[in-house]
Amino acid sequence: MALSLTLPTASGALAPYALRGTAPVKPDAGVKFNRIAYSAAHVVADPLAAIDPWLQCAVDWDTTIAYRRHLFSLGLGVAEAMDTAQRGMGLDWPTSLELIRRSLDAAKDMPGALVASGCGTDHLNIDDVKSVDDVIRGYEEQMAAIEALGGKLIVMASRALARVAKSPADYERVYDRILSQAKQPVVLHWLGDMFDPALAGYWGTKDVDAAMDTALGIIAAHPEKVDGIKISLLDKDKEIAMRRRLPKGVRMYTGDDFNYAELIAGDGFGSESTHGKSDALLGIFDAIAPAASAALGALAQGNSEKFHAILGPTVPLSRHIFAAPTRFYKTGVVFMAWLNGHQKHFTMVGGQQSTRSLQHFAELFRLADAANLLEQPELAVRRMKTLLALHGVEG
Repeated sequence: MALSLTLPTASGALAPYALRGTAPVKPDAGVKFNRIAYSAAHVVADPLAAIDPWLQCAVDWDTTIAYRRHLFSLGLGVAEAMDTAQRGMGLDWPTSLELIRRSLDAAKDMPGALVASGCGTDHLNIDDVKSVDDVIRGYEEQMAAIEALGGKLIVMASRALARVAKSPADYERVYDRILSQAKQPVVLHWLGDMFDPALAGYWGTKDVDAAMDTALGIIAAHPEKVDGIKISLLDKDKEIAMRRRLPKGVRMYTGDDFNYAELIAGDGFGSESTHGKSDALLGIFDAIAPAASAALGALAQGNSEKFHAILGPTVPLSRHIFAAPTRFYKTGVVFMAWLNGHQKHFTMVGGQQSTRSLQHFAELFRLADAANLLEQPELAVRRMKTLLALHGVEG
């Protein structure tokens, strides 16, 4: 008999739901991907810490690092201390640096494991930032700390820079300074304002095409220092247009959680391999890690039909998790980790588990089932019933 439970509908009514998904696909062992794939990984809060959750941060380090080992075991890299880890939404810089240190240590035991770490300016009191020089010093401080650990940098978009920059030239000055000093090629990070409203007008203009020209000019001035750029604009046409203009060897890391399947598969454009496909640096890969691994393995073996068959059904789930207000997507990512038994509780840093409605979680549950992403269906049903009961829904 199929597992079933009562779920709220979008109208607020209650209706029975019977699970219909199949067992999650298992990746083939030993397959080498032909794309670089980073999962921006979440952190697991410590629910037993005696703190004020809105004001302080407590991390369950053992469970947090265990999840990174899980990602490594699936062939996925970890983009550490990024937006998905609630950077700037509860995760402060000292905790981020400790997270980076622990992830780098964990990767040493996992042959081939990739870690790239977020380098930003979030430790600065934004009201004290008065100039571009203040932003540069902020970047340099985090850069030095991460590189001292041997870490590869993801140069995150800076709220402080967006606030004080007066023109594209200010962005060029900051990034020229940072890239000139980098010890190894970095990943640049362009996060759209749908993810963070404080980043509106990044690169010195609200015109996306003009902003792209500025970013491309910065990359062209330092191609040997740029591994790639991750853009999260939720606009596949903009990503493709930029991808085709990147200097030789510079990768496009898709951050498009709406259209990742087709962007990773690529269109084969041009003679440069990096112009015709995207690599990946995605928050959704945290929530769909086994499917992402299996799909990437199929793609590497030349089976694009299987790639799309596995990854395609995950896209509706991702679009739901990343629905506006998009900045609250981390709640859906952690909810999936809880449903699938990767952590014992549904508590988040900063109390962010409260940012989505019960109807949102119910639809997320249905979409996860439809995408064959419930790794332990009985556990997932028990935990969903627990959440329902907390909201007064029994049965």
